Amino acid sequence: MFSFYRETFFGLEVVQQQLVISSAVAIGGILAYWVFRSKEAKTIPIGHGWWGKGKKPLSEDDQIHTFTITTSDEEIKDLHARLDLTRYTDPLEDSHFNFGFNSTYLKRVVSHWRNEYDWKKQVAALNQYSHFKTKIEGLDVHFIRVCPPSRENQKVVPLMLVHGWPSSFYEFYKIIPLLTQNHDGVAFEVICPSIPGYGYSEAPQKKGFDSVAAARIFLTLMERLGFSQFYLHGGDWGSAITTNMAQMKPDCVKGLHLTMFFIRSNFKMSLSLVIGRYLPFLVGFTREDVRRIYPYFQKNVWQMLEETGYMHIQATKPDTAGCAVNNSPVGLAAYILEKFSSCTDMKYRDLSDGGLERMFTLDDLLTNVMIYWTTSSMTSSMRFYKENFGNLINRLDFKTGVFVPTGLAAFPNELMHNPKVWAQTKYRNIYTYTFMPRGGHFAAFEEPQLLADDIVQTSVKLERPK
Repeated sequence: MFSFYRETFFGLEVVQQQLVISSAVAIGGILAYWVFRSKEAKTIPIGHGWWGKGKKPLSEDDQIHTFTITTSDEEIKDLHARLDLTRYTDPLEDSHFNFGFNSTYLKRVVSHWRNEYDWKKQVAALNQYSHFKTKIEGLDVHFIRVCPPSRENQKVVPLMLVHGWPSSFYEFYKIIPLLTQNHDGVAFEVICPSIPGYGYSEAPQKKGFDSVAAARIFLTLMERLGFSQFYLHGGDWGSAITTNMAQMKPDCVKGLHLTMFFIRSNFKMSLSLVIGRYLPFLVGFTREDVRRIYPYFQKNVWQMLEETGYMHIQATKPDTAGCAVNNSPVGLAAYILEKFSSCTDMKYRDLSDGGLERMFTLDDLLTNVMIYWTTSSMTSSMRFYKENFGNLINRLDFKTGVFVPTGLAAFPNELMHNPKVWAQTKYRNIYTYTFMPRGGHFAAFEEPQLLADDIVQTSVKLERPK
């Protein structure tokens, strides 16, 4: 291995060798800084909030109530009428999904939705797990709770799964039965909430509801359920929320598992990008890191610019775009499902059907859409971007590390790859870091078995007697 790196170094031009040497010196200085830096905060304030209408009352109902998802003939009739009135625009020739959702394929999706999809049947499937609601900080918070079958000599540990956008609690339906199985004497009791403003959780009525506020609400939920210690898993916004939970109450979090992890840019990262392609060992990159990161501009700059237009809209004027998608079920489906195409695999943009049925069924995709449609929650879910991106520079959670045992699952088609060496600048106790063999942004939906295995691997190790 060393001879490989030596040959690589001496194969560089003189200017490149000088750049590598100077960079190595700079890295030494950075390492010294990290070793001798002053003690930093290890937690963030829990804070408090009230997000309901009007003034906060003197007392709040803290009971947990059962909840059942329902529908009606009138709701379905209204949906069908709107589907029948859809106006389509012909796609450009050979544009596939590169201009967004291809309207030729959209007609097939709508035809399935109108003539084959059975919402009543899907509602029954959604109700296979026990649903609940409880009032926290003025909001009715929805969640499902699934207990494992009772077995002898089995230790049951609580695990909260938190979704992101434009997903929902339904993303975890295929992974839940895998997690409630017995794994070397350990099984999970799964708690899966809807983020306030998403699906069946009530939307905040006041400004300022960000991931920190959601984290505090979910910590209250776990406390209300009687859990003093638990595991957490999240992706997308779920990653930010569960990270905040670990920052607020690290003593309560036995382990944190993420499929997408937000790392604050720093000089060390920038420097590693300059020389990591030539001498990855010098900056802690593996060969797989190099393969996933480079060419950096193409994969992490240009591609992100192409795919994050929605983010800029939702981080600035979410209510404007929300008016359109909240009133057109077809517009809503196109807006959501286009993300399930490109965020699963960027190569799917070159396919006329967006590759949607390669990883998902239309029924599963449309059920996720229906959760947004029947609750009119698309606009409130989009506001979460504006609330979180409004004050990034001054957010304490972005400057604070995470010190609980952490498992990171790096899926190859995730929106952006973060090597372990970068992740360690934020997550200081990385217990497992796994290069997943396949899969993208919606890991629980795409590869439930792979994700379950990684969550179990991390958690069971932590549960073993020291």
